Amino acid sequence: MKSFRLIPAMIAATMLVGCVPTKKDTELTQETQKEKAETTIIPSFKIDESYYKLLTPYKESASRGLVVSNIYTKYDMKEVETGLMRLSQNEFDTENFFFQEGQYLAKSTVTNWLKRSSQEKDGLNPPTTESMPAEERAKKAPIYLSHIVEQNYLTKTKDNKVKLGGISIGLSLNSIYYYQKVKYGEYYEEPIPETALVEQGKKMASEIVSRLRDREELKDVPIVVGLFKQKANNDIIPGTYFSYGVAKAGQNDVADWQAIDEEYVLFPTDESKDVYREDSNNFKKFKLDIDKYFSNYTSVIGTGFYQNKEIQKLKIEVPIQFFGQAEIIGFTQYLTGVLMNYFGNTNVEVSITSINGPEALIIKKSNDKEPYVHIYE
Repeated sequence: MKSFRLIPAMIAATMLVGCVPTKKDTELTQETQKEKAETTIIPSFKIDESYYKLLTPYKESASRGLVVSNIYTKYDMKEVETGLMRLSQNEFDTENFFFQEGQYLAKSTVTNWLKRSSQEKDGLNPPTTESMPAEERAKKAPIYLSHIVEQNYLTKTKDNKVKLGGISIGLSLNSIYYYQKVKYGEYYEEPIPETALVEQGKKMASEIVSRLRDREELKDVPIVVGLFKQKANNDIIPGTYFSYGVAKAGQNDVADWQAIDEEYVLFPTDESKDVYREDSNNFKKFKLDIDKYFSNYTSVIGTGFYQNKEIQKLKIEVPIQFFGQAEIIGFTQYLTGVLMNYFGNTNVEVSITSINGPEALIIKKSNDKEPYVHIYE
């Protein structure tokens, strides 16, 4: 029988996000860049081996808030950070390193680096002149770099301290340049070729590493740099990192760039049908079975995350139009059975929602025989 639990929503939220220090937590000293020792706590519990432990008290990024104004969609805002954390595991394993938001790139530094070199001497984007026509600027000198993400990875020392063990830098690159021919006029689009993103991204990565090495406290730590390709501003799936490299401790340039084969795919679409036919057919059958349950059903949307053309996780959103608790329970039970028929060997997360908010959650890991089912009261 499927795992089935009814837990009040408030209690469930507390279980997920609550972080109360326990006797098993480890209290350490952290040396900050201001050479001032601070007490920090390493939690004893880790949700999953694929997650880093986060130090307490939590330190916000020195450039916090810029991601909202610099990146078009909420999907890219999340993925540019979580994707960087994921690829950082190639250099900084989750067992021996702890995560901390970036503390070395101030908001003013990031803002200046994102400008054109003709506007700011430290600007990383290409220069232009006032006389250059908008169309020419779009083709020859678009804004490539839209945002810079910094993450710090700390290690524990023998004398009960934590110190900086490495840095990861994510460069968010525009796949489309949006521009106006006249002030307050309509916006036009100019796609940026993949080859240009690779060339410009690697060039900027080299310059950023060189600048970081100028700081005494960053001379001898490995620096991971990832190149992230943003989606269009009206897309409902995130972009992904397409390449990364590492500047080993003491090195002033990024070496051994490696391609990353990751992508998010929307179901149901023609693209998913053409490229991932089996998964697309299973999703179509899944949706048809839902339609049988409710003839007036409107839509179901799935987002698959793929690495090297293999599906890693599928998230499905199911909006419903009824409100009775018994109906919700019955529909969730039915949906769970349908899910197992088509996606029994896949990591799947199904969110059932209504105008009242979340109604039910189904989580099925590929190696689990039974899914976890939660009904919000």
